[in-house]
Amino acid sequence: MLSSTLRSMRTRWVTFIGSFVALALGTGLIAMTGLALAATFDAPERGPERFAGVPVVVAPSDTLRVATPVGERTTRLAGPRPVPDRLAAGLLGLGRTAEDRTFPVHLAGRTAVGHPWSVAAATPYRVTSGRAPAGAGEVVVTAGAGPRAGDRIRITTPEAATGTGMRRVVGTVADAGFETAVFFDDAEAARIHPAVDAVAVHADADAVRQLTRSFPGMSVLTGDDRRRADPDPDRDSEALTAVNALLGTAAGITAFVSVFVVASTFSFAVAQRRREFGLLRTTGATPGQVRRTVLVEALVTGVLASAAGCLLGEAAAPLLAARLADEGLAPAWFTIGDASWPLHTAFWTGLGVALAGAAVSSCRAGRIRPVEALRDAAVDTRGIPLSRLLLGTAVLLTGFGLLGWSLVTDPGDVLKRKTYILQPMWTVAGCALLAPLLVRPLTRLLTWLPARLPGATGMLARQNASTGIRRTAAVAAPVLITVALAGSLLGTVATIAKAKATEAAAVLGADFVAGGDGALDPRFVQRVRSLPGAVTSASRSTGVTVLEEGTALVPSEARAADPDALAATARLPLVAGRLSDLDDGSLVVNEEWETPVVGRRVSVWLGDGRKVSLRIAAVMRTGTGSNGVYVTPANAAGAAVDRIDVKLREGADPATVHALLEKAGRDTGTPVMTRDAWVAAHYPRTGGNTRAGLLTVLGIALVYTGIALANTLVMATSDRVRDLAVLRLTGATKTQVLRLVAVEALMVTAVGTVLGAAVAGLNLLGVKGALELLSVSSPVVVPWAAAGAVAAACAAAATVSAVLPALAALRTRPAELAGARE
Repeated sequence: MLSSTLRSMRTRWVTFIGSFVALALGTGLIAMTGLALAATFDAPERGPERFAGVPVVVAPSDTLRVATPVGERTTRLAGPRPVPDRLAAGLLGLGRTAEDRTFPVHLAGRTAVGHPWSVAAATPYRVTSGRAPAGAGEVVVTAGAGPRAGDRIRITTPEAATGTGMRRVVGTVADAGFETAVFFDDAEAARIHPAVDAVAVHADADAVRQLTRSFPGMSVLTGDDRRRADPDPDRDSEALTAVNALLGTAAGITAFVSVFVVASTFSFAVAQRRREFGLLRTTGATPGQVRRTVLVEALVTGVLASAAGCLLGEAAAPLLAARLADEGLAPAWFTIGDASWPLHTAFWTGLGVALAGAAVSSCRAGRIRPVEALRDAAVDTRGIPLSRLLLGTAVLLTGFGLLGWSLVTDPGDVLKRKTYILQPMWTVAGCALLAPLLVRPLTRLLTWLPARLPGATGMLARQNASTGIRRTAAVAAPVLITVALAGSLLGTVATIAKAKATEAAAVLGADFVAGGDGALDPRFVQRVRSLPGAVTSASRSTGVTVLEEGTALVPSEARAADPDALAATARLPLVAGRLSDLDDGSLVVNEEWETPVVGRRVSVWLGDGRKVSLRIAAVMRTGTGSNGVYVTPANAAGAAVDRIDVKLREGADPATVHALLEKAGRDTGTPVMTRDAWVAAHYPRTGGNTRAGLLTVLGIALVYTGIALANTLVMATSDRVRDLAVLRLTGATKTQVLRLVAVEALMVTAVGTVLGAAVAGLNLLGVKGALELLSVSSPVVVPWAAAGAVAAACAAAATVSAVLPALAALRTRPAELAGARE
């Protein structure tokens, strides 16, 4: 059996190579994305940075811990409380201490962080030139920040009285690699930022813990735990979370595309050999022997191709990681680890898909009658197998059912990443399975006009495409999948991004906005609050956490603002209650909360970890998920003003107010934007990194699809050399034959493109329906450019892949090709 299988594979080497290439590339894609995904599971181990030079650090806990019936639940706090002065004084009695105060500063056009000089030794920072600051107006900066010892520079700090001023650089320290630091004299740092953010302690850790027990919310950090006091200690794991989501999407899409393309290729390869199997049956082969022949060929091809694919994926994975890092989609240190399970998964998946596709095809091969060998026509008008029809219908109905269920129960779920990535795959898979049923009528419809143009090319192309159903479906399927996924995913991301921007513009009632990207200069805040002819609303970013169903801690982004100013500058989408009822004992929530009932009291944890009971003053609709929570400044956990909305009073001169705002912004280094400009800057309608990530993933899938498309066409064209020879013998020139092949390839690509566009349209209509149910009026964004580029790439690949093998075949005399035995 094995020897005859190998001889058959050698004889039909084009089919073997085609199946091998499709499977090897599919397995390689799975291995590559799997290896990259495995590298996102563990962040690199890092030691302490800011406080590596001290044995003990006392800092506020940045984690909220709540005991529930099912165990402790935790979440990050938006603004932990500072170290109490009494605790700092008590620690000084145990040993030498250094109080850390961290605050934002701006110098030489870049953002940095300020610290008191006494804490520099805790890192430790070492003076490389000059000396330590000895009084107000003197600073030390990290080398590489730009200024050098002796320079006078303008520095902006969050100090209300003298936030921006000239200071002398008296020294520099070596760059520690994790921050750009500016060190002030201790007294000046305390005046700029009175709160103590951490205390470095040179004392016995047990004594420090004993003293700290009476101060809830404070943590004593030693050893590697000192990293919790570093700036953004979870930055590595948070960066990997985003990469994990992207690569999880990539793995799902590439596996989906690979499985369908490989299964379609193997099915087509068996369909091509119908007459060969008929000859085997004529010579006495039983159906079981024919089935075993197909399965053994698939096993040999599957093992070799899957192994090659694993090697290819292992070599390509580092290139993918480097590409993601270069594009800013992954941190610069992101590399592939030593996990081996993705290779095992890719190998067995590839082999399993090959055997599964062959098993289905072998059943059809075993049912071929000996009389099939006598048929010389290449006409294939058989209907879709019942099993495939039932499976495709079931998959398609399941996709529609899941979408309908989401729209009825939770429309917002349709806008979530997992849903809008997985949902289209059901529709795409169902239509791909039903492709043989859809291809024939659509082909005849699309080619109706070309077939009536002068000349025989259009008519022949129409007949060839509509009578070779399996060939047409095998070529159209990769195009359908790629166009559908590109249109669905990119269109959904762009539609949701535009809906968020539309919603933000509808809520924002101000004429001008400043900030939104960090604490504002206090001097700018003071000047704008007294601006004539305008109402201003100064707001702060904070957070609120609630325990839902007694087991789940649910954090929500919140903004703290004066209710009257907020009502004048915002148009909140309220469905119940009144904004005027918001006070220090209440909050405004959205419909996503467990029981959003006006007047009901809820226990929440504020951004600094304090637990309070607040009354629900009003309820907003959920929208796209951007409608968070509103509280008053008293519940902002000490957060600084980071945004100011300015609304013109009736009769005020817009030009005058704008000029005053611009001047205040220039004097304090604060950008001021119009409402439309601010919305465009903070709600980009392209989808940002999500779109860039999807383009990377779809680019990989497109390359694979293009190769698979070319591979299938090479297999199909090589099997039609006798048909092409007959055309030559009837008087057609080489140019006419090649034109026919090219037109037929373009027709089949058009069929796949139309089917893919229809599937993408259905998926985008589902997103539009969800937005309408959420009361967000925003149009669907169709990614015409991306879909057109995908279709054009598929058309070019199809044309070249069909013409080149035909050109090679036509080099042989037509009489020899027509009389050749298969």
